[in-house]
This record gives sequence, C-alpha cells and structure tokens, in this order.
Amino acid sequence: MSTPHRSPRRRSLLGSAAAALLTAAAVCAGDAVARVFPYGPRHRSVNDLGNQFVPFHAHLWDLLHGRARGGLLFNWQSGYGTSFLPDLGTYLTSPFALLVGLFPRDGIDLAVYVVTVLKTAAAAAALAWLLRTQHRGPWWAAGLLGASYGLCGWSVIEASYNPMWLDGLIAFPLLCLTGEWALRGRRPVLGVLVVALCWTANFYTAYMATLGAAAVLVVRVVLAREGAGPRLRAVGRAAGTAVLGLALAAPVLAPLLLSSGQAYPGWSREFRPVSWADFSARLLPATYSFSSPAVFIGTGTLLLAAALPFHRAAPLRTRLWWTGLAAAAALSLQWAPTHLAWHLFATPNGSPYRQTFVLAGIVVIAAWAGLAAGPPGPRALAAGAVLPVAAALWAYDSALVTAWGYALFGGGLAAGVLAWSALRRPRLVRLAGALLAVVLLAQAAATTAYGHRGKLGGLDDYPSWGAAHAARAQALSDAGGWPAYRTDPGRPALSGNDPLLLGGEGGSYYSSHTPEVLTETMAALGAGWTSRGRNVQSIDNPVTDAVFAVGARLRPDGTVGRAPVPPLVTVRPPGPPPAYGGSPFANQELLLGARVYEDPLAPGVCRAGTEAFLWAPEYNATARLADGPAFRFNGAAPRNRAALQPMGVSRGDASALVFGAAPPGRWTLSCLDRARLDAAVAALRATGASSVRAGPSDLRAVLPPGSTGTAVLAVPAIAGWTCNGRPAAARLGLVALPLDGRTTTVACSFRPPGLVAGTALAGAAALVVAGLAGGRRRAVRAVPGPLRQRT
Repeated sequence: MSTPHRSPRRRSLLGSAAAALLTAAAVCAGDAVARVFPYGPRHRSVNDLGNQFVPFHAHLWDLLHGRARGGLLFNWQSGYGTSFLPDLGTYLTSPFALLVGLFPRDGIDLAVYVVTVLKTAAAAAALAWLLRTQHRGPWWAAGLLGASYGLCGWSVIEASYNPMWLDGLIAFPLLCLTGEWALRGRRPVLGVLVVALCWTANFYTAYMATLGAAAVLVVRVVLAREGAGPRLRAVGRAAGTAVLGLALAAPVLAPLLLSSGQAYPGWSREFRPVSWADFSARLLPATYSFSSPAVFIGTGTLLLAAALPFHRAAPLRTRLWWTGLAAAAALSLQWAPTHLAWHLFATPNGSPYRQTFVLAGIVVIAAWAGLAAGPPGPRALAAGAVLPVAAALWAYDSALVTAWGYALFGGGLAAGVLAWSALRRPRLVRLAGALLAVVLLAQAAATTAYGHRGKLGGLDDYPSWGAAHAARAQALSDAGGWPAYRTDPGRPALSGNDPLLLGGEGGSYYSSHTPEVLTETMAALGAGWTSRGRNVQSIDNPVTDAVFAVGARLRPDGTVGRAPVPPLVTVRPPGPPPAYGGSPFANQELLLGARVYEDPLAPGVCRAGTEAFLWAPEYNATARLADGPAFRFNGAAPRNRAALQPMGVSRGDASALVFGAAPPGRWTLSCLDRARLDAAVAALRATGASSVRAGPSDLRAVLPPGSTGTAVLAVPAIAGWTCNGRPAAARLGLVALPLDGRTTTVACSFRPPGLVAGTALAGAAALVVAGLAGGRRRAVRAVPGPLRQRT
C-alpha cells in the first residue's frame, strides 16, 4: 500500500501535498460549477464576508502599503476612531492574511479568495501530516483522509465565507501535533510556538480546536502509554506547552478579550438542537442549512470510521476509545451544556454549530487509527456500512436532503466498499486510491456548489470590487483633508465597513468589537444600525457632520458635498456635565452646544426654507415630502434600526410629510435652520484648536491661550485614551479633557487596555521558552555523537 523505498518523511510530504492539491481542486471546481466569483457572474461575498472580512483585509492592504489612517493599535477610519488591535487579532493575524499585500488593491476580493483556498488546503495538509505522525500507513490514504477533513461540510460551506475560522481548521491538527510531541517528549519549544501561532491567528476557533486536541491527547495517552506516571508526565508536558503558548499570544489575546467585554452586546438566544433527521441529513453531500451542523466528511472516510468498531485487526482498546470519542463529540453538538462549553459559554450570533470541524477531525483520526492496523475486511465494511445507510434513511424525513445528495451518497458508499476492500489486493491499490479520490472530489465539489446556492438564496450578498467601488474610492481620495477634516463615504453604503473598503474617515463600523459607547452615542444622535447594534451606520446629517468634523461627504450620485466644520478638537464652556435624552435632535444640539432645530409649523410640515429630518427608528417602509422623492426606512427591530433621514428642503404646506405605510408608533419630524447651524459652526471654529496633528494612535492639538471649560475630541470615548498624562474623561460619549485656562496643548494617545499586561506576560513566557531551548540544547550536546544523530 506504500512504496517501501521512500523515506517516511518523504511519504508524509507526499501525503500532505496530495491532500492540499485534492482539496484546492475540489473547492475551485465547486466554485466554478456554481459560477461564483472569480469563475462567474454570481457574488461570492455573502453576509459577513462582504460586510466585514473583505473590508478588513483591504485595510490590512493599506497598512502593508503605508496608506491606512492609523496603525496596528488604532483605526482612524472606522466609527470616527476605534481600537484596531482587537480587530487585527480577530480577523487579520493569520500569516496567510499577509498574502493580500501581493495583490493589487482593486483585486482585494480575489486576494481573499486565494487566501481562503490556501487556508483550506493547508488544513488538509496539516491533518495528513498528523495522521502519518500518529501511525504509519499509506501516504496516499493519509492524503485522502486529510483532504476529506479539509473538504468537510463545515469548511466549504460555513468557513468559506468566514475565512478567519479556517485558521481553526488548521489549528486543530497542529495542536494535535503538539500533543504528539508532548507524548514523546520532543520539540518542546516548537510546540509552544505552534500553540502561540494558532491562538494568535484566531483565538475563537483555536479555543475549540484546543478542546478537541485535548480530547485526542487523552485517547492517545491512554492507548500509547502504560501507567499513571508516564501518562501524567505526557499530559503535564502538553499542559505546559499550552500555557506557555497562550502566554506568548497574550499581547493580542488580552486586549482582544477586554475589548469583547466592552463591545455592544448584540444578540443572545437559547440554544435549541436540530432534529436528528436534520443532523443525519448533513452527513450527506449537497445539503445546506444555516443552523445545523455541516458534518459531511466524504462517504469513503465515513465508511472507514464506521467500520472501526468491527475491524478485528485493530486492538480492542483502540476501537473502543476512538469510537467512543467520535460518538461523544457528535453528541456534544446537540447537548446544551456542552454546546455552551464549545462556544465559550455563550450561544453565538448566527450558526450555532461552529465547532463542527473538530468532530470532522476526530472522525478522520478514528478512521486512520483503524486503517493503520490494515485494511478492514468485508465483514467490517459491511457492518460499518449500516451506520451511513441508517443515517441516510433517518434523513429521509428532513427537508434538507436532495436527490443529488442521495445519488452522490449512494454511489460514494458503493465505491467506498469496493475501494477499501480492494486494498487487500496489491495490484488494485492504485485503482482503489484513484476511485476514492474521484468520489471525494465529486462529493465535495457538489457540496461546495450547493452551499453557494443556499447562501445566495438566504443571505445578503455584496458585489466584488468594480467600477462603482473604484469611482467612490477615487472621489473620497480627491476630497480627503485629514486631519483638518474627515471625509465620510456616506449612505447608502456598499458594505458595513465602507471607510475601510473605500477610504475616508467615516462613522460606519461593523465588527465583533463595535464598542458599546460608540453604538449608544451614535444611536442617541439618530444613527441606524443592523446586526443588532454591531453594524453602526454613518449619519447623513449636517449637525453630526459638524460635531465629528466631517467636512466632505460622498453623496449617492457620486458627488462630494462639502461644508466648513470645526476642527477635531473643540472647546466647550464650563458647566455641569450634560446627558443625552430621548430625542436625537435635542441630543445633537446638546453635543453641538447650540439650538439649530425648530418644531414643525403643523404636524408633518416644516417652515419653508428649513431642512426636514425624520426620525422613525422602528419604521420599515417608505416616507417622503409631498413634493419630494421617497426614502426607504429599514427599521426591522431588533435586528435593524432605521437611521435619521434627511427628507429635503421644505416649501411649507406643499412639502407635508407622507408615509408610504401606516405611520410608526414613534417618529419625530424636525426642521433644521441652516443659518443657525452656520453660526454655531463659526463659534466652534473660533474657539477650537488652531492646529491638529494625528499620528497612528495619537492626536495633538494647540488651543487658543486662556481656553477654559472642556476640550472635546471628535472621537468616541472608548477605553484606552490618555490625555496630557492622565486617563481621558468623557463628555456625551466623546473623549474630553478639562481645561484650567493655562493649558494650550492637548496631547492624547491611545493604548488598548490589556496590552501592557499581555506584553509583560509574553515577556515572562519568552524567558521560560528561552530557558527550555537552552536546556534542550545542552541535553542534546551531552548525548554521545552516534546517539545524538538518532535523537
């Protein structure tokens, strides 16, 4: 079943290469069949891929090429200024992400696609290498099993549009590999570095991968070591490796975890397991569901794992432990307490089965454990086929199954029985391997293509970079004047992170780390949101543009609206601390420091010459002035909140407000007097900073002599700001600094909370790792020459 003259390392490399190539081919084939980008006209960027991840990778491109506003610690472009290190650690710290810098800026969608395919292939290669490390066996079979892991349903359907999750797909076999090293007392330093890399790349899925790797290690220790002493020492080495690795990753992990605690809470719900019919259906190829576990791993692999309990050539303990672990992992997906444990004790927003890749990896490892004892016999295969057949019959009651899925499953099962049986005949080994590869390729490609159909039918999608993106980006670049004023990409937006994708320094921002203070401040001022408050939208309003120093705003027609605005740092007179109320118009005036709105002359009618603004946060229909265009309000609570909307200049009674549907229970029409606003802006410009300089994570401004009251930065008051050597204060949700009449310079800098403590912890861990490396080197030198070579 393997070529004896090749070295074990070379055979392992061949297995990993085969796994990577087969995985990449299947993913690309499935995408081509579905005719999605880059193989066809259909959009690939569904849901958060287009709304978050492509824009964040675009910002990484800007950072790599020195074009970004901000640095690794702070992002001046989103949400009028927000912490960036947590976003970096959540979305962009994978080594693969750096590859986007090799592509042109307008090829960012292709760059993210290539990174996605490479990550998937790397996960398959890593698992194939792990299998050959655990047990000797045919390299081509390790490659096939590694590919079945990389092509599991979770990977090609769920993680394909959440590319940072693919770092968890890679992390699971790598963390299992560190367990193998700990089991054998080898490579302690490399193990620590691997753990640190996995947790830095994506802590969320690395946590799940670590739980799975720990379970795999327990089984390996029980099966490979005898006696309490050797077992405890192996577990202790693994635990020490994990602790040191986590400590090395602390400069990213500590700020990230603290930022998560300060983020807007979004949405929480109670976990409800899917029916076992739906669970069984997802074992089949060509099925899709947003809220059920995508447990497809290829029928050939499933058959091999199911045959393990009946494979008499494998030791009984091996059969019992691996079968038991696979069954326990499957059951843990459906039980609420273990579901919570998998997800850091909080049911996630969106798909509740994000740990499914660990189950796929465990099943593949179990299949390899049986194959390592030799090919299963006909009886074992026949008995093992009962489980897939039973699952397919149980799935008949599920609405998720398809005729194509049953056809591919049945054909794959028959091919699997023939192929695995043929391994007992040396002349048929190559034919069997080719048959298994073709079946896996067909099933995975079909699953990939069918997943695209389901995602495009049920999720939002976003266009790839095109002429509209290029035109907006160029207009924003031409209008830029940072830090004298901000340039906002405006509404309607192409994504939830247009400032990162297109440029400018706008108010919109979408992240798992959207600060609560930002969401609440923007909502108080009339901003809309989606994703239950995590996706904050920019406010198209001249008053908020004035207080946030937005001097240029991109209009829907592609033109840029300009207006004189105060500087980024303004001075407000002494007085008691103000607080927001229930009206966004009154809140805007409070933040501006002047009355600029007036009430309608009659219900729904503004005075001629004033500008009408409608606030109806729960309204989900159209509204217009009687002589003006209609505007769409997207107020589907609690997911969406409609933004305060400019309706146009009023002409009196001829411009009465008209709702396109039943009026909402809560709405307010207010009338802006532009002359009053101009006077308020002029006053703030006269008393504000005479010069402003913004660095990657700091801001410095010079104030007029004798300034008293409070200096206010047009920046949300997120944790981490210090001004003039002490923690910054807050005024109406913005960074503030009390003035004493003698202060003429405002020097503020931002440092993510947890960065200092995390760096100190990493430094201590680095010293320990250095000591381990030195001790290891001395121990190797002490070994006699011939033995050292074997070591």
